[in-house]
Amino acid sequence: MYYTRLTTALSLLAFSVSVLAQCPDYSDYSQQYHAPFSTGRYNLSSQRPDPACRTFNSSVVEDTVTRLQGAITDPDLRQLFTNAYPNTLDTAIRWKGYAANNSEEELTFVITGDINAMWLRDSANQMQSYLPVLSASNDPNSLASLYRGVINLQSRYLLSFPYCQSFQPPVEANIPPAQNGAANMDMVVPPYDNATVFECKYELDSLAAFLEVSSDYYRGTGDGQFFAQFQWQDAVQAVLNVANSMMQPTYTANDTVNMSPYTFERTTTSATETLDNSGAGNPVARGSGLVRSAFRPSDDSCIYQLFVPANAMFSVYLDAGAEIMGAIGNSDLQAQMTSMSASIKDALGKVGIGHDPTTDTDVYAFEVDGYGSQNLMDDANIPSLLSLPFLNFTDSSDATYQATRAKVLSNGNPYYASGPALSSIGGPHNGPGYVWPMAKIVQALTSDNDTEISSVLQALVSSTDGYGLIHESVNNYNVSDWTRQWCKF
Repeated sequence: MYYTRLTTALSLLAFSVSVLAQCPDYSDYSQQYHAPFSTGRYNLSSQRPDPACRTFNSSVVEDTVTRLQGAITDPDLRQLFTNAYPNTLDTAIRWKGYAANNSEEELTFVITGDINAMWLRDSANQMQSYLPVLSASNDPNSLASLYRGVINLQSRYLLSFPYCQSFQPPVEANIPPAQNGAANMDMVVPPYDNATVFECKYELDSLAAFLEVSSDYYRGTGDGQFFAQFQWQDAVQAVLNVANSMMQPTYTANDTVNMSPYTFERTTTSATETLDNSGAGNPVARGSGLVRSAFRPSDDSCIYQLFVPANAMFSVYLDAGAEIMGAIGNSDLQAQMTSMSASIKDALGKVGIGHDPTTDTDVYAFEVDGYGSQNLMDDANIPSLLSLPFLNFTDSSDATYQATRAKVLSNGNPYYASGPALSSIGGPHNGPGYVWPMAKIVQALTSDNDTEISSVLQALVSSTDGYGLIHESVNNYNVSDWTRQWCKF
């Protein structure tokens, strides 16, 4: 009987591998138009892979798609939702399995789309799409299992190289490491291993994202016991260690220069791809109470390293993570997280708010240095100033947030662009004039105005160039000039 089961299992595995081998690469598939098309004004393409080619199938998500297809009356919006909502499951669960040293430890490797690597921030955001339908389950084919696998793998990564933001497949997956030509000659302190790390740009929001996906799982399932197993508590300690280290100012009390815990230098033609001052970045003042971030969530370098949106996000999810620590009886880490969360939030109120001389109003600064310098702008990537209510840092009705929102969604923001194709926020990653649909989505998520939300949805369905997918960015004057055909993060 054992050999019969073994033979059957091997036959099924061989059949699955054979089917997947015949599946088109989604990078190619998504650049073609596929029937059936929507019957609306924009005639949007269908973009879901054949069920046999999808990387993970969830009956809960499929039921949700079916239910909302019946509720969405606009045919173009219905097609866009049908393509985009299940897309992470359809195309990005590159591998799912178990740790080699513990058969109970689930692992999930989630790629960020057309790059075969796992970003801490992006994978947390990708999983968050399914939080409304997440529930407790021990089924290995459940969303809960996917979440546990992401949290466990992120824990492993953070224990290995906590300053890095994107990672290679785990060794258990037997997937060759992805090549990153841009990073081959990077000089980074602390050093890292290319077999594990895809790129090592220290971004505070990546640490926050680990706490976020952990909190999301806890909120959705109530499963506190999971966090008492495996390596999660050690990974949180690694996060706190990095945060404490990156509170270090540039100068000591005697004005000698501190050795930065993290430095990054890259030979490049783009200033946003490296850090000045021998890789340490611009100076940061003593006593700010904020945590430095070398890079933004767009992977572009910070001008001033006290990056306000990431500190806001970090403060929120430190507090959420402290709740989990309390549930599993780790009072020491709970106290550390609660204290750090409160102190960062207090510091943001003191040094994170700047003054806009063009409108004579107080607004949240994008970046500060503690010396009085402030960068008044916003970038499309989350965390952003626009996203602060979505991150539960402040209420959308808060006066300072409303003033900030008015500025960043206008030409008062140097990376806001308006045009016939799309009007919203972009960033230096793709340059002026390239608007990110992500920012339009955040605009809707932080609004309670039905007219504004309807306008955003109309803009989204009109800016896919007929493909029916959310692009990374779109030329504000040419809907056919876009970057990255499908964007998950």
